Amino acid sequence: MKISAALFLSLLLASPASAQLLPSFGGSRTGTTGFQFLKIAPDARSVGVGESIIANTNDVTALFWNPAGITKVDTQKLHLQFSQTLYYADVNLSFAGAVVPLSKQTFIGASFETLTTGEMPVTTEFQPFGTGQTFVANNLAVGLSLARILTENFSFGVTGKYVRESYADVHAGTAVLDFGFQYEVGKANTRFAVGVSNFGFNTEPSGAVEVFSVGGAVDTVSDFEKIAVPAIFRIGIAWDALKKTDHLLSIAGQLNHPTDNNETYGLGAEYAWKNLLYARTGYEFGLDETGIPNFGFGLRFKRNFGMLQLDYGFQDKSKLGTVHRITFGISFL
Repeated sequence: MKISAALFLSLLLASPASAQLLPSFGGSRTGTTGFQFLKIAPDARSVGVGESIIANTNDVTALFWNPAGITKVDTQKLHLQFSQTLYYADVNLSFAGAVVPLSKQTFIGASFETLTTGEMPVTTEFQPFGTGQTFVANNLAVGLSLARILTENFSFGVTGKYVRESYADVHAGTAVLDFGFQYEVGKANTRFAVGVSNFGFNTEPSGAVEVFSVGGAVDTVSDFEKIAVPAIFRIGIAWDALKKTDHLLSIAGQLNHPTDNNETYGLGAEYAWKNLLYARTGYEFGLDETGIPNFGFGLRFKRNFGMLQLDYGFQDKSKLGTVHRITFGISFL
């Protein structure tokens, strides 16, 4: 137990040095990348533990956090998962994914994610209260993943994604990669993971925007600067502080190192009773808008065909409001 605790703390403290694999410009680069929906956690479980999940992810949502995690999915045939995020300002984020084992060592997965808004009024510099027109924003990401168990303790995964965002008559799309690994530290009940998400090239938007001048003239702008994708490096560790037949308490820590903002740190805990009831809490340090710690709960129901999963996650964004997430999963054995 003492060895596990020491290893947990030493790896967590070493995380900032490892994060230099990707450059970070801190808050000075806030707002310099597009495709911001790629940074929003889509599932209830991860939010419940303060998004400290990369080393503990073991279900379909690993397709978002760390594709190596799909090798931990406990299924022989098919695992499906659906998540819905009720964001503030009438923004909705939906996630769906599937994982299928090809063999005991090789797993494939597919994911689909969308972010949509309701109709928003078009405003201009000279009509700040609206022109009478409306527009909507639509974002999507489609991914295919491959993961493999390379040794008894080490697994690796990679995801290729096409991402697209559209605002009124302007849209942009590009291809990005996610990749990562998970490593189980022998008999220490400890897991270590590293992942990179949204690694890709800049892309130039297409479309046209009307710009109104003081004299009433209308100019059409169709030449845009290239925008970058919000790449992020994550490193995390999870330790089973209590592991009994009917009780499991897992503590996790994580460093998030984005290329377009300051680093954040997460700390979370998950308690499981008989693999039936789950209670979670966590907190992410370094965010501009945070309130009370995150929390959530989960249920697992065994059935003849497999397993049913239901999770809820609560997040307090302080002045921005609260965010609720619900995840439903089904496994076929």
